[in-house]
Amino acid sequence: MTIVKFLFICLFPYISIIDSSHFRGGTITYRPFNNTPSGSTVPVIVRERWSWRRSSSSPVCSPATIAAKSPTIGGGTLTCVSGSYCPSWPGMTISTYCTDFSAPLDVASGEYYQTYNIPLNVSFSLGFTGGAWFSYLVIGHDGSWSVVARISTIVRPDGYLNTSPIAVSLPILYKEINIQHVHVVQMSDFDGTDTLKCRWSIKATTAITQYDECADVCSGITGANLIGENCTIVFTLYTAGWYVAAALQIEDFYNAAAVTANTPMSSVPLQFLFYGYANPGGCTTPPAIIGNRPNRACIGVLVGDNVTEVVVIQVYCTGKTITEYVSSVPAGMTKSAILNPSTGIYNVILSWIPVSDQYGPQAVCFGAVDNTNIQTNQWCITFLVGFKSPDVIRPKLVQGSASPIGTVFQNQTTFSIQTSISVNRPTRNGTYIYFYYANGTLVQKYDCGWEPEVTYTGYTIVIRFPVAPWEAGAFYYVNMDSGVASGTEFCGPESAPITDPTFWIFNIWNPALSSTTTTTTTPFTTVTVTTKPTSTTSINTLLTTTGIVITTTIPPTTTSTTLTTTPSTTPAPTTPTPTSPALTTESTVAILYPKDIENICLQPIAIMNAVFLAAMMPVQALATFAIFTKLSNTFNPAKLKARIRHKQRVKKIMKR
Repeated sequence: MTIVKFLFICLFPYISIIDSSHFRGGTITYRPFNNTPSGSTVPVIVRERWSWRRSSSSPVCSPATIAAKSPTIGGGTLTCVSGSYCPSWPGMTISTYCTDFSAPLDVASGEYYQTYNIPLNVSFSLGFTGGAWFSYLVIGHDGSWSVVARISTIVRPDGYLNTSPIAVSLPILYKEINIQHVHVVQMSDFDGTDTLKCRWSIKATTAITQYDECADVCSGITGANLIGENCTIVFTLYTAGWYVAAALQIEDFYNAAAVTANTPMSSVPLQFLFYGYANPGGCTTPPAIIGNRPNRACIGVLVGDNVTEVVVIQVYCTGKTITEYVSSVPAGMTKSAILNPSTGIYNVILSWIPVSDQYGPQAVCFGAVDNTNIQTNQWCITFLVGFKSPDVIRPKLVQGSASPIGTVFQNQTTFSIQTSISVNRPTRNGTYIYFYYANGTLVQKYDCGWEPEVTYTGYTIVIRFPVAPWEAGAFYYVNMDSGVASGTEFCGPESAPITDPTFWIFNIWNPALSSTTTTTTTPFTTVTVTTKPTSTTSINTLLTTTGIVITTTIPPTTTSTTLTTTPSTTPAPTTPTPTSPALTTESTVAILYPKDIENICLQPIAIMNAVFLAAMMPVQALATFAIFTKLSNTFNPAKLKARIRHKQRVKKIMKR
């Protein structure tokens, strides 16, 4: 009995850390260190991400433990559960470095990476199994979990090694009960040509993983419908204060034929929770994350970059505030406290310096919660480490990156702007380029995701208006959403949004204001002259890209001066002259582009070519005649015989 008590005392701390209600889901992914096969083994980076009940670990996850990467949270071993490689698998700890936590939601999350040398051309499944899910699950409460991934080092048909897809989610998503919800799981793949699908995890061993994928939370959302092509869950929650578990497998296929044959190259799990809450009454409009980046944005960053992103949250109900957030971020990323810069607007600042081990896609998910426990929709973005996002180059007035700028004609329909790298269309619709009046009124916007008015060619974005919408004398500026310029790699790393009204500006030439106005009366002794004022321009330019004029953004006033000559008798009557409209200073400057120089030079070059050809033709004819005559004299058989006869006659004469 004494020994039993001693063992219980020794084991009790470990039992209390991993108690009966601590698991909150997770995922397993992998990628080869180099996707080009070489040798008999492949270095493969296996990544785990797990979520736990925060209060189940000691000490609890906090900003201090995140910064120190100590202690780890969770416990257990990732084991090989299917495949010929299983006897050689060394095991992988489930303990992870904490990256996120929420005290009110009592949840903490962490991730862990490790590299293994795995034989080439093998396929096997890794699983984390245990028990139990916590008590407040509608399906699977106090039950067991199973999370399983299929890893493959088999060379793909294109000659490369496969990288698994990635799916991201917050560990807990708050949803109101008794109404239908649509939730899209963000999934992506570093192998950009692969086709992705998701499915419910299943208990049977007939799937590619050949193992029970979900234990007691299979079909954990009653009546839910899953659209596999875009991983969209359509569901309704019915019980307030309870959770349901979503257990999914995300799989990548080489092509459409592989999808039809249901032969994925790999399979990765994703398990997370929905929490149901009752309508709190009053204003129930949920808060929303409105920027700076849109949901599903892809942002290129380099290893060692100092990355800063601002999550902007807006509340729509009077008296409500943002009190908490739940997040899922890469290791090393820090989050600020909740800031409240203006009424109804809240910010959280994300800061991060990616390291070389984090090469490739790194996901960030975020959800803010207000003081009535209503949560925003999940907002997720992807940082693509090792790749640079394109920059839209700020226009310059002379030979600049954008055309046109300055003063342009009213019939101008083609606009273009340069980028720092080659770009494609954005990977999602709803990404706009905007044309505004100077007062902020929208003139036109185009969806760069699909509208044919916007085209992409190399380093240039071209916008063509079917009909020019401009007003003479009006001023305009151009803004762009995040991702108007998207890179060509993986998820298409995006350009930053442009909201500065001075970034790209232009105005329309008004021919009515292009000359002075002079009037006279009879007798010609009084003349009224309207003079043009000296004006300044907010653009502060000397030249434009169009070569028309430089004008001002400030409407000037008109000054009238009357010059009168007086005869020796009675002064002549004068007639008032109407005041001219507001005029602007003109400074006509012709700007020559390389194409303009080419066009200017075409005519003199053509003339010189004609003169040169006319002079050379007779010379060429004479030279040709002389050459052919020489050849004829040298090689003509008749002339050769004549020369021989001539020599013979000369010899006969000499003998005489």
